[in-house]
Parts: sequence; C-alpha cells; structure tokens
Amino acid sequence: MKEQNSIPVTKTERSAKFVKTGIQIGGNYIKHYSKKLFNPQLSRDELNEDNATDIYKSLSELKGSALKIAQMLSMDKNILPRSYVDKFTQSQYNAPPLSGPLIVRTFSKILGKTPAQIYDKFNLQAANAASIGQVHQAELDGKLLAVKIQYPGVGDSISSDLKMVKPFAFRLLGMNERELSIYIREVEERLLEETDYELEVKRSISFSEACGHLRNVVFPKYYPELSGKRIITMDWMSGLHLKEFLKTKPSQELRDKIGQALWDFYNFQQHELRAVHADPHPGNFMITPDERLGVIDFGCIKELPDDFYIPFFSLITTDVMQDKIKTIAAFRQLEMIHKEDSPAQVEFYYKAYREMIGLFAMPYTSKSFDFSQPEFFRQLYSYGDKIAKMPEFKQARGVKHFIYVNRTNFGLYTILHELEAKVNTETYLPHLG
Repeated sequence: MKEQNSIPVTKTERSAKFVKTGIQIGGNYIKHYSKKLFNPQLSRDELNEDNATDIYKSLSELKGSALKIAQMLSMDKNILPRSYVDKFTQSQYNAPPLSGPLIVRTFSKILGKTPAQIYDKFNLQAANAASIGQVHQAELDGKLLAVKIQYPGVGDSISSDLKMVKPFAFRLLGMNERELSIYIREVEERLLEETDYELEVKRSISFSEACGHLRNVVFPKYYPELSGKRIITMDWMSGLHLKEFLKTKPSQELRDKIGQALWDFYNFQQHELRAVHADPHPGNFMITPDERLGVIDFGCIKELPDDFYIPFFSLITTDVMQDKIKTIAAFRQLEMIHKEDSPAQVEFYYKAYREMIGLFAMPYTSKSFDFSQPEFFRQLYSYGDKIAKMPEFKQARGVKHFIYVNRTNFGLYTILHELEAKVNTETYLPHLG
C-alpha cells in the first residue's frame, strides 16, 4: 500500500480537505442526475460507490476522528448502503500508513529519541495502520514488540474534525440536529480518551489483569517505560485476524471455542467490571497459533453507570418486559419515552421498543445461542431498516450511553455471526440486586 508522507495537521489544512471532498461529492451528484435524465430507472449504486470512494480516500488521508467515525459506521451495517460499508471496513484493518521519515520525526518529538536509539531493531514499514495510529514491529533484548504510534495532530483536531464531519453525517445517517449533537458529543468524549495513550496503557494493564482468568483469552504485556502520550510499546502478538482465520476453514469446535472466549470477555466486563471494551471491530482481535483469542487494543472503554445498567439489563434478563407498567417506567428512566409524550406516543414507543429489545435480548433468554442462524440477523437488520424510515425515530431517543453500549453488543453479535459460533450464554449474567 502506498505510504503517506505528510498529514494535514492544522485546522485550515483539514478544513480545506473536507471542502475539496464536498466539491467532489457535489460533482458525483451532478453526474448521477445528468445520467438519470436519459435513464430514469438508473439506481444509486454508482453514485454510492463514487461517494464512498471519495469520502474514504479523504478520511483515510486525514486519519483521526474522521476516519474513526467511518470505522464505526462500517460496523452499523443496517444504516449505510453496502458500498459505504465495504469501503469503510478497510479502516478496520488497513488505512494508508505514514512514511518512515515521518515516524522518526514523531518519535524524536515525543520521546526525544529516534526508534534506533530506543530499540535494537525497528521496522519502519508499518505492520498495519488504522484510524488513530499505526503499528510497527520492533525488537529489544530478544523480545519481539509491537509499537503503536499515534498520527500527528490527531488528538488536537478531534473537536474541529467532528464539526466538519457533521454535514456528511447528516446526509449519511439522516439524524436530526439534536440527535446528531448527542452522538457527536459522546463520540468526542470517547475519542479524547482514546488518543490519550498514557491512559490507554493504564487501562490495558488494569483490564488485562482483571480479565486474566478468562479461559482462552490472552493479552500482550505493556511497557509504560517505553511508552508516552502518543506511543505505546507492548509484546508482539502473533496470530490471524478474523478474516484470515476464517479463510483457514476452522472446525466448528474451534469457532465455538473462540466465540465463547469472545462472549465471556465482553459479558464479564459488562456485568462484573461495569466497564467494557467498546471497540469490537475485528481488527482489535487475533486468533493466536495456540487457538486463543488475543485482545490487542483497549483504547476505547465505556463505563456503565447504575442508572443505565440496571434499567437496561432488567429489560433484557428479568420478567420486567412481562409487566407493561414496569417496562414503561424503565423506558422513561432510559429516556426512550419522554415526559412530554402523549398517551398515543407512549403506546407507540412502548410497542416499538418492546419489539426491538425482545429481538436484541434473544441470546440472553436461553442457555445457549447459535449465532450462525441467519434468521436472527435478518430480523435484526430488517427491524433496523424499518425504524430508520419512521418519522417517529428522527428525534433523539435514549440516554447517551446507548451509543457505545449498542455499538459494543451489536459488534459482538456480528463477530459471533461471522464465526458462526454457538455459545453458552449463562457464563456471566447481569447483577441487578
């Protein structure tokens, strides 16, 4: 893949990039509607493909929060056209990497030394590059290391980038102003944490120790003394990402084993730690040569406060949903039903959310669940498509915690579906007492 020799850092440079992309998209629409004059039956497929290509190219060169949103959207498969999902999925594994000289300058600026002065060996060619940083292989005292380097200017440009992403998000997501503002604000909070690599090292050590007892889950060792605000050094973890792993045609037994490890990893955190690794895209996991799940990134952590955790999981795992009054009370606490809603609106949202949560909770309502079944996901995506078109859901509903908790759990479901895994869902259950 072609390396990137520079990255737009200043607000003016990044703004100019967004403006240029907006002009390109405008041109794509003109081209589309010109063709449509001569062919009224023309679909939007070519338009979507052209827009997705232009937007992804721009975001991948900008890196940072702009590319991170593309990564998040690629996981929400029911809200974007397929061409966008296919293009944005690249950000989970391989964005264009920065060049060697730029990496050396980044090290000198942050740690006061070049990579050659810190490690015995350092490969200037990135092993992989994603939205916020890229990873290089290094060696020190006979140990193979992974060194994650944050792209220059990423942490400083989050707020301004998200403001510039808004017009694209309006068009792609169809959210209203208030809902989009809530979404952007929550994303901004998490991204500010995610670009603090010193915080990530502390969390990585803490979470890997807390989850160290989980069967078939492994973590790299982290080295705070070789890390800084924009650089993280950890053990190199060998293995295959999900797509590579699935190409090896693993046995059902092995897929179930990895799926169980993934289920246990997420539900132990949600229910025992009340904080969860909230970035469940496949690029953050590896299947190791000894057939275990390797977790290689703790940048995005979402804490689950009691006033969200208790009403949310009471809807999923208790008999609350059998009692209409209790269900509506929980919906009100979670701001899914508003105090100013009319009786007719209360009834509408009660029925809509009850159906939605009933679908979402299916894995929790039996002792085991087979994630290979296409009907479950067909219903999930079909319902998502249906409510996306309803005017009643154009206004903001639900507390901000839903943004990352939904992303986490649907991301988990999607990976388990790709694994076609059958898992025991009773290993770690909610604590509501």
